[in-house]
Amino acid sequence: MSTTRTLRHDAKAIFRAALAAADPAGAVERHLARRDFSCYRNIYVIGAGKAGASMARAAERVLGKRITAGLINVKDGHLAKLRRIELNECGHPVPDERGATGAERIAQLAESAGREDLVVCLISGGASALLPFPAAGITLEEKQATTRLLLASGATIHEINAVRKHISAIKGGQLARLAAPATVEALLLSDVIGDDLDVIGSGPTAPDASTFTTAFGIFEKFGITERVPVPVRERIERGMRGDTAETPKPDDPLFARVRNTVVGSNRLALDAAARAAKGLGYRTLVLSSEIEGETREVARMHAAIGREIARTGRPVRPPACIITGGETTVTIRGAGLGGRNQEFVLAAAIEIAGVDGVVVFSAGTDGTDGPTDAAGAIADGKTLARRPDARQYLERNDSYRYFEPLGDLVMTGPTNTNVMDVRLILVASKT
Repeated sequence: MSTTRTLRHDAKAIFRAALAAADPAGAVERHLARRDFSCYRNIYVIGAGKAGASMARAAERVLGKRITAGLINVKDGHLAKLRRIELNECGHPVPDERGATGAERIAQLAESAGREDLVVCLISGGASALLPFPAAGITLEEKQATTRLLLASGATIHEINAVRKHISAIKGGQLARLAAPATVEALLLSDVIGDDLDVIGSGPTAPDASTFTTAFGIFEKFGITERVPVPVRERIERGMRGDTAETPKPDDPLFARVRNTVVGSNRLALDAAARAAKGLGYRTLVLSSEIEGETREVARMHAAIGREIARTGRPVRPPACIITGGETTVTIRGAGLGGRNQEFVLAAAIEIAGVDGVVVFSAGTDGTDGPTDAAGAIADGKTLARRPDARQYLERNDSYRYFEPLGDLVMTGPTNTNVMDVRLILVASKT
């Protein structure tokens, strides 16, 4: 384990182990196989997310011909061969008309369910953008503009979803409201820190802890209140006055017939990564599955840990593997191409420049990082020697174009899962 080439190879192997553990199909199949569905007249399968195809395939394997109808909104290219559940490709991270049309049809399926029926709702990462059903008086374009503003401002997924729920007709427990009085079985693949039910996919079947006041506070926090489309701001203000109905809260009786279950998460992926790293001979430490914050700052912290291990053997003696998960945010400063994982690795590469035997890796478990076809990137202490102009690329958020000619992009293609990101710091033993 003394060569950088070996560290790079091992980082990719550890990530593959994390991906395998994040496979939602097995989790969905195991959960549904334990249930008795003989009491239901009709079974409808609905939902949205990047892992929707594999989750739907698992549902078909268990439920088969019991499925009356089904429709899942998925990201472009995230498909599977299905017989009874329709997959509708949509835009992500900014919602589009295809997503809006699919969301309306999903709402209609939910509304068609009666008291003797079951609605199986499959939600995974990306569902917030893939299930756009704007509230009355708000257009999809206005919702898109609001999403872009929040993304560009560096808002967290919790903050973005709090706003989305209050300009939507389907999020924040409102899909469960549409399905009432049917029984709702929601299976969730978590892509949010803390696995909060009301945040995963903007909580379409979960009680909503946020309020219109929460949403307005987020606009104020990022100084975008006057830049938000007028109909969006006016709806939030009406809600704060009590003139528009709030999203369903925990004491709403409709949730007596709703069950939400997290079937996969970042923690499970990190545990698998740790087992793989230990199997390769690394002293391994999982720091946290709840890392969030500004990407560049988080990268500097990770790089500092890598340097410390290389120089002093603290907090873990090399050969060492530090593992973290969660999801950081990027404040967009330039017009470059990249994503939070690529930006993380670029910022960390600058901090470990010249340090031998350290490799930094970060990738999204969904196989896509921002608006790119890469899952993430990998770098080491000699990366800047190969291409010294890293800081210029970082300043314009152009990490993809920095790593592409180096061959250091992590390319997995669509993985049909999403449990946030996996970050690795590998440090070789001294020879």
